[in-house]
Amino acid sequence: MTIRQPRALTAAVAAVLTLACTGTPHIDGAAGTSAAPNTLWAPPAHRENAAPRAAPVPLTLPPDMAARVDSLTLGDVVDLALRNNPSTRIAWENARAAAAAYGSAQGQYYPTVDLGVSSTTQQGLNSSGGLGARTTISGPTASLTWLVFDIGGRSGSIAFAKNSLIAADWTHNGTIQNVVLQVQTAYFNYVASRALRAAQLLTLQEAQTNYQATTERRRQGLATIADELQAKTQQSQAQLALETTEGGILTTRGSLANAMGLPANLPYDIAGIPPLQIGVVTDSVDTLIERAVSARPDLAAARAEAAAAQAHVSQVRSARLPSFEINGSAGHSYYNALVSGNNVYTMNFGVKIPLFAGFSRAYDQQEAEAQARSATAQVENVRQQVILEVFSSYYAMQTAARRVNTADDLLASASQSAEVALGRYKAGVGSILDLLTAQSALADARAQAIETRWVWRTAFAQLAHDIGILDVRGENPLRIAVDSSATRK
Repeated sequence: MTIRQPRALTAAVAAVLTLACTGTPHIDGAAGTSAAPNTLWAPPAHRENAAPRAAPVPLTLPPDMAARVDSLTLGDVVDLALRNNPSTRIAWENARAAAAAYGSAQGQYYPTVDLGVSSTTQQGLNSSGGLGARTTISGPTASLTWLVFDIGGRSGSIAFAKNSLIAADWTHNGTIQNVVLQVQTAYFNYVASRALRAAQLLTLQEAQTNYQATTERRRQGLATIADELQAKTQQSQAQLALETTEGGILTTRGSLANAMGLPANLPYDIAGIPPLQIGVVTDSVDTLIERAVSARPDLAAARAEAAAAQAHVSQVRSARLPSFEINGSAGHSYYNALVSGNNVYTMNFGVKIPLFAGFSRAYDQQEAEAQARSATAQVENVRQQVILEVFSSYYAMQTAARRVNTADDLLASASQSAEVALGRYKAGVGSILDLLTAQSALADARAQAIETRWVWRTAFAQLAHDIGILDVRGENPLRIAVDSSATRK
């Protein structure tokens, strides 16, 4: 008898099967993807499916710095950044993971020992078709596996893990130096903004004095309304520049707090800094390049990665070569009850000779060798990049030092010009336009003098970073020949 299913039921089952096989899977009740390329994907509404939240950022400084929250030094700023920046923790945890992998790889030199307990119950049929006797075999077992000898596989695996750990450690060092440079740059920007505000405040005071003097001269009939309006315009421009800088100070201050891993609205300030010692590096660019080639963390990491890739070649090649292994086991078997049984021992000595695996082992070796050549080429690529960076930052610093001297000359001449123009105006032989022009040039010269000093300081830190010797306490180990004429706060 044949039972035929209704056509409607058959079609429904087919549709369900088709959707089950080809439809987009759902994620906890939400669509697996968005409905179209131009629409956003809506995540599941369940709170437990949300991504874990990061630990909240501390809203206060550490206890050892809270007492001097208004006078943090550059060393304090760098210390806070290294404590809180997630980049350093990521690199450190990666290095710890690589260290654990290296420890695990060294375990290949030792045998593997496992313990187990098993129980097997058997019951068959007797000759009359009934159930036979039930037999239970149970007991503990111990097994040992030991790779006694292979040709490069075990040593290659350990060397790969070791060099991967070295690369991770160098990467961690490089991350620390990157964070130090980042926070120092933010620190210098903040200090420069504060110095610029002080200079612009002085310019505003001069503009206010000029406006008051022009107003008085106009009252006495010695100046025109045009002179008074020009003085008023310069005062407003000075006020506007000061307000703009004050707003920028808040931004740079928040950027510095962010670089330290702290909230931008945290109340803090930095201590007064000593006068800058402006100069040029005493070592030649060739000496610094040679030093960078041996000290740069990213170049050292690239060398370690190349060594790891070469060790991986040895590891893969061993899969095509013979190996010698010992396997052994021991146990005690109990039959039906714990009062009887016997001991069982086995020991196997085997030689494994790979013959054929569809050419996959040969291709694996070719892949590993190509990766090793690529890693070696990457070392040279990083080396050339290091040389370029040191060369560029060296001459950027030299240029910055010369610009400081030129800015000092400009400030000196602009100051004298403003004094002469002010004297002529007070004496009634100079125009207000000459005075305002001279004082505007003086304001620009003050800003240039401030900018060039902090550009030099940033270039100095950049050079130390590019060499690979930037100090984690915010200090710079490079030696400079100080130019006393360029030493100014």
